[in-house]
Amino acid sequence: MEPFTKIAIAGWGSVSPLGVNGEAAWASYQDTAHRFIKSTVGQQQEWIAPLSSAAAGLVSKLSEENLKYRQLDPSVRYAMAASREAVQQAGWSGIRELGINLGSSRGATTAFEKHHGQFLANQGRFTDPVTSPATTLGNIAGWTASDLQVQGPAISHSITCATALHAIINAVVWLQSGHCTHFLAGGSEAPLTPFTLAQMKALKVYSRLEDAYPCRSMDPEKTQNTMILGEGAASFCLEKDRSDALAYISGVGYGTEPMTHGASLSADARCMQQSMKMALRGHDPRSIQVVVMHAPGTVRGDSAEINAIRAVFGTHRPLLTSNKWKIGHSFGASGALSIEMALLMLKHNRFIQPPYLPAREQTKSLGKILVNGVGFGGNAASILIEK
Repeated sequence: MEPFTKIAIAGWGSVSPLGVNGEAAWASYQDTAHRFIKSTVGQQQEWIAPLSSAAAGLVSKLSEENLKYRQLDPSVRYAMAASREAVQQAGWSGIRELGINLGSSRGATTAFEKHHGQFLANQGRFTDPVTSPATTLGNIAGWTASDLQVQGPAISHSITCATALHAIINAVVWLQSGHCTHFLAGGSEAPLTPFTLAQMKALKVYSRLEDAYPCRSMDPEKTQNTMILGEGAASFCLEKDRSDALAYISGVGYGTEPMTHGASLSADARCMQQSMKMALRGHDPRSIQVVVMHAPGTVRGDSAEINAIRAVFGTHRPLLTSNKWKIGHSFGASGALSIEMALLMLKHNRFIQPPYLPAREQTKSLGKILVNGVGFGGNAASILIEK
């Protein structure tokens, strides 16, 4: 196998419960408070993690620029807002030949539920003429490309909760092949809708905890599932050659495993073992200081990932963390927000861990961080980031 060609991260943008872009997110990570609120979604009050007021304000301002933007699903507007921030930070404003891969687990969820409700109310006789274009997954990359006024491949996809990491892997391949010199990749999700929440509750994975930390991501002592939905988006500007890079992608990996049911994952997460081992090719596992886990807060999901990490790293114990306890699970955007967390830890040379777990001290400077994601169908992805 040929040596991996490092890919530079030239800039990134995000909108999330932590705020807008990196520094706001870092400031939010400095406290130990989660970003959940109790809100009525459908018929019941549930824990959710909505965009911060600053992030929501930025998206609202974008929506007011164009009548067509107001008709878009929130997931599309989130991606557009994050991508604008990323392109500005990278200094790409004048670049027109730009590849885009922005994915989502569920796509235009809010728009689909609205139009489907209208369809039922009309007793199936007719629907709004914009229903089909407004509810397609391709909206995300297509409208972002239009908003940035760029040419190049504009790809939207869904690989459930590993979507954003797979978008980055795809971008890496495009760049390494030479077919593109600049690529924007990431994920977006707006899942705080009654139907989406009802699905998670039907799976019996949603948190019922009335606790200081209602999502107990990574907690090996929890006896019930504690997943909570969050929303957000993050986009990353990637180049093959960039001397002033914020960090570098120095390994990517993916893996799948046979399904026994739609949400299956083996007890030792074999797909994640595959993805981590692939991402670590050419690297000594002992050189990895931190693993940002997928860890959605479910009993089996968290346990399986911990088992996979032990299988891959053996006696080496990298520091483990996740941001689900603070901002919830944003499905297809979750991997992108985990990448943001990794970049912030590298930049500030400071490890962040869930506050309810036994503290592990950072003993050396942070240089390499592995980020994991896994979705329904046993689809895993891992990205290795280094200074």
